Amino acid sequence: MDIEECLKEWDDLVTDYKRLETINKDYTTKLEEIGDLQASCMKELNHQRYRMSIITSALKRMEKKGVTKDERVANLEKEIMKRKALLHEIEATLPKQNSLYLKIILGNVNVSILNKNDKFKYKDEYEKFKLILSAIAFVLAVANLWINFRPLQLILIFLLVWYYCTLTIRESILKVNGSRIKGWWRLHHFISTVVAGILLIWPQNEPWNEFRHTFMWFIAYISVVQYMQFRYQSGVLYRLKALGARHNMDITIEGFHSWMWRGLSYLLPFLFGGYVFQLYIAYALYNLSYHPEATWQVPALSMSFLLIGIGNTVTTLFVIPQKLNEQVQS
Repeated sequence: MDIEECLKEWDDLVTDYKRLETINKDYTTKLEEIGDLQASCMKELNHQRYRMSIITSALKRMEKKGVTKDERVANLEKEIMKRKALLHEIEATLPKQNSLYLKIILGNVNVSILNKNDKFKYKDEYEKFKLILSAIAFVLAVANLWINFRPLQLILIFLLVWYYCTLTIRESILKVNGSRIKGWWRLHHFISTVVAGILLIWPQNEPWNEFRHTFMWFIAYISVVQYMQFRYQSGVLYRLKALGARHNMDITIEGFHSWMWRGLSYLLPFLFGGYVFQLYIAYALYNLSYHPEATWQVPALSMSFLLIGIGNTVTTLFVIPQKLNEQVQS
C-alpha cells in the first residue's frame, strides 16, 4: 500500500467516523430520553399505588362499619389485586435502588439488568460459578483427607472465604433484579462467610487435627449436593424460559412452581442430609470445646454451625407445605 492508497483509506475512514458520530449522538439522545421515561414511569407507578392505597383504606373502613360487601365491592377488590400484579410487572422493567450492602461494597453503581435475556445469562453464570467453585472445593477437600499439609488446608479455607463473600454480592445483585431469594438463604451465606473467616484463623492444634477430617468430609458432601442442585436448577431455568413464566430470577428451592415438585422431592433427602451433617458438626465442636487446648474458635464455630443447621432445616420445612399447597391448587 503506497501513500495514495493510505490517503484514500483515511478519507474513507473520515466519512465512516462522521457516520459514527451521528450514530453516537442519536444513542446519547436516546439514553437521555430513556432516563426521562424511567423517571416518568416511576412517578406514575407511585401515583397509582398511592391512589390504590386510598381506595383500599376506604374499603377497609366500610368493612369495619359493617357495610355489606356486594358484587361491586368484590369486583373492585379483584381489580385492585390484578392492578397490583400488573404494577409489579411494570416495576420489574425499571431500575431499582441498590441495597445497603451493595451501596457499601459498590457505591451507587446501577446494577439493574433491564434486558430479560441478560437476566437469564447472569443467573446462569451465578449457577455455573457455584458449580465450578464447588468442584474445586471437592478436589481440595479430598486432597486434604489424604494429605496433612497445612498450606493446602489454608488454600481450601481461603477459597471458602472468597467464595461466600462473592456469593453475597452476586445474590444481592440478583435480589435487585427480582430474584425471590428468601431472607434466610442470604443470611446463611453471610454467616458462612464469618464461619470461613474463623476457620482461617483457627490455629493448628490438637482440636483442629481432631476436627479436620470431619470438616473435609462435610465440604466434599456439600460439593456433591451443590452439583445436584445445579443440575436441578439449570433445568428449571431453561423450562421457565421456554414457558415464559414469571419469577425467572429464582435461585432457591422456595421459588419454583408445583410442576417441578418431582425434581425437588428427589433433591430434598440430600439437602436434609447436609443439614443433619451441620448439626452433627455443631455437636462435635461442642464436645471439642472442652478440650484443654481448645481456643475461642471452637465454641464460636459450634454455635455458628448450630444456627446454620437449624435455620436451613426450619426454612426448608416451611417450603414443603407451600409446595404441597401449590400442587393441590394446580
